[in-house]
Amino acid sequence: MTTPQDRRFEILRAIVTDYVATQEPVGSKALVDRYGLGVSSATVRNDMAVLEAEGYIAQPHTSSGRIPTERGYREFVDRIAEVKPLSPAERRSILQFLEHGVDLDDVLMRSVRLLTQLTRQVAVIQYPTLVTASVRHLEIVALTPRRLLLVLIADSGRVDQRMVELSEDVDEETTASLRAMFNKALAGKRLDHASTAAMELAEQAAPALRGHIVTVATGLVESLVQRPQERLVVGGAANLTRNAADFEGFSGSLWSVLEALEEQVVVLKLFAAAQDPGMVMVQIGEETRSEQMRGASVVSTSYGTDGAVFGGVGVVGPTRMDYPGTIAAVSAVARYVGQVLAER
Repeated sequence: MTTPQDRRFEILRAIVTDYVATQEPVGSKALVDRYGLGVSSATVRNDMAVLEAEGYIAQPHTSSGRIPTERGYREFVDRIAEVKPLSPAERRSILQFLEHGVDLDDVLMRSVRLLTQLTRQVAVIQYPTLVTASVRHLEIVALTPRRLLLVLIADSGRVDQRMVELSEDVDEETTASLRAMFNKALAGKRLDHASTAAMELAEQAAPALRGHIVTVATGLVESLVQRPQERLVVGGAANLTRNAADFEGFSGSLWSVLEALEEQVVVLKLFAAAQDPGMVMVQIGEETRSEQMRGASVVSTSYGTDGAVFGGVGVVGPTRMDYPGTIAAVSAVARYVGQVLAER
């Protein structure tokens, strides 16, 4: 038997669904007509009054229907029984599109384009973080007898290049020895530990190679330590401005959200909270704990491999959002971008 609490949640769910689709307040008659709730309009009105008193819905104007509050969206998201999965064709298209990325930058750009198309929101993905990535390989290429090109490849797909100048000529055999020694010392080590391992290698080396090793190690330390701040790739910002009406109740909120996306620090902090691969976090309005993000929701998760988190990925949009569809899209893109980068 359906309890009054269950019925009220069905009414709340119907209000959320209608309001997300139409951006219009929802009245009791429309709910009875569209959803066949099996009760009278009077009962629905009474249930709506209870939901309003409990803070789940609000009446923007005295003569209008009701709209969900942030608390109402939270209840709706918490009680989503199952997220509509993407079809096999959609999943196949996502994977194929990402696999055609030529390098890390291209894969990340493709990821935000996909998320923007799937959700019609602002899509954001974080470059693989220094903290969790590990060294996959160090390539050392002799450009001239005294100039070496160092190409550091991380397991996240991140690539750093740096040139170093040696104090004397080296032959191909010496270059090969340096390459083998550094790869043995660094392969599999996290990037934030690799600089220490590189410098320790110089202390253990034969005197004839020590000067070259110090030069290469110094170049690596500069590449690993003097890195820019973690960056975000953002796509679909125009979608936010097209939903400007959703932010009218929050003074300056739309522009504050745009500023937060540009400054990146706020979004990086929100992503830091979503470090469990496979679990999508939904932060609604004030739950973001950021004055700049008032009136906005962030749906995010992390991407990577089974053994490591590379970074965060998600969407930013108004609280009036298709949460089931957005959660499914963010989850799918995160899974496949991690898979594509791990296989490179």
